[in-house]
Amino acid sequence: MRIPTSLTTDRLVLRPWSEEDTGFAFDLYSQWEVARFLGRTPAVMTERVEAARRIARLQALEDDLRAFRVVELADGSPVGTVMLQPIAASGAEPLRPSGDTEIGWHFHPDHWGHGYAAESARALLVAALADLPRVIAFTYPDNAASQRVCERIGMRRLGPSDAYYNVRMELFDALATEEIAADTPPRSS
Repeated sequence: MRIPTSLTTDRLVLRPWSEEDTGFAFDLYSQWEVARFLGRTPAVMTERVEAARRIARLQALEDDLRAFRVVELADGSPVGTVMLQPIAASGAEPLRPSGDTEIGWHFHPDHWGHGYAAESARALLVAALADLPRVIAFTYPDNAASQRVCERIGMRRLGPSDAYYNVRMELFDALATEEIAADTPPRSS
């Protein structure tokens, strides 16, 4: 599978991370409203160097199985990020690949409520399902906003599961054999 380098919708551009995004990454991940649903031990970024390291790590991880994209408005202002990556199965540490692919998103609170998460996630999901039979999303039980995004982009709620990351969360999926709801199909470049 290979996700296009950039995807566009009517309002958004999804593009790879660059070093120039360090300020945005720091601003995004220094927000508790964003960080509280990330990982088993959520923590906000406290130093700009952490953002530079995260961008370098995402760039190094990018391959045929992983896509990490900055979401920006038509004027070039970054508002969030979407990602596609293999998800680890629950079990003994270290965790092992499950064979499933996860979609996720993180958006700056200043840009919540505009439909950007659903619009960009839908574009990435449609691109992924062109090559994958299934994509999943996994949210903390109290992350109602992300659960609504899952439903808005046509993912099915499968209910609570502890199949991934040794954590019990709400599981959603989308299958390539099903049509994904789309206001406007994404365009790739």
